[in-house]
Amino acid sequence: MDTFGHHYRLTDWGDTHGSSLEGLIEGCPAGVYVDMDFVNTELSRRAPSGHALSTLRRESDRVEFISGIEKGFTTGDPIRFRIPNEDVRVSEANRHVLKPSHASYTYMRKYGATDNEQCGRASARQTACRVVAGAIAKLWLQGRGVQVTSRVLGIASPVREGDSLGALVEGRIIGLPAGLGEPVYDKFSARLAYAMLSINAAKGFDYGMGFRAAEMSGSEYHDFQNPDFSFRTNHDGGVQAGITNGEEVFFRVAFKPIPSVRYNRETVDFQGRPAVMRGSDRNDLCVAPRVLPVVEAMAAMVVIDFWLG
Repeated sequence: MDTFGHHYRLTDWGDTHGSSLEGLIEGCPAGVYVDMDFVNTELSRRAPSGHALSTLRRESDRVEFISGIEKGFTTGDPIRFRIPNEDVRVSEANRHVLKPSHASYTYMRKYGATDNEQCGRASARQTACRVVAGAIAKLWLQGRGVQVTSRVLGIASPVREGDSLGALVEGRIIGLPAGLGEPVYDKFSARLAYAMLSINAAKGFDYGMGFRAAEMSGSEYHDFQNPDFSFRTNHDGGVQAGITNGEEVFFRVAFKPIPSVRYNRETVDFQGRPAVMRGSDRNDLCVAPRVLPVVEAMAAMVVIDFWLG
């Protein structure tokens, strides 16, 4: 499934080993001013950088819009875009090894992959397309007083130098109206969870008090309201019965450590024979901080999709 959304839809293709990533945004209203400085700033937040946890791969991640935008404004037609891959290298040392906790084994079983070059679609490089679609969604939402933000709550401690790390990220959606979402299967919270868990390395999601609610009593948890219907607390995280209530939506996403590390590990190859996964500096050591614009992009796309529906 390479499409996300119902009314505001992103379809993307390409992978980390190809010449480019490309995407198509459908359902975007006409008349949205596409601030290219903002779009490129969002992409630069996700792009490889000099951060100690970032890959040494070098990609400028500048987007080229091919259709759907004229004189800086969306036309209402599908928006097609392209992001060139500028620093493609395939690791011959690791081409045929099964990387632990990576796509190697499942791609072999599902698609018949015989080496890791065929697993390029599973790369987090794909998230650049999400950031483009999310940036345009953010621009539309900003005109309606809605802001999407995120921050890193915590990063695990490394076991040894060159080890990869897990991270916990918090997202916030501010300024939402009440009434977005459906009460049964298509809850706002359910769609938000679906969006977040589609991000590479995501392993857990909760919102509001989340798992802490399991340790609370009803008298502690209740979000009582005042005569003007304002809320005294926000334990529900802005969503009640699957529908936004006008309060701030806040949520957390837990990310596992990146599968690749910078020292050698014993594993097996695609034939099941003993092999060594060679350490590489071509992978991040942690999804944070580069994952923040991805989290925000997915949240923004969930909001605009419900709003337009």
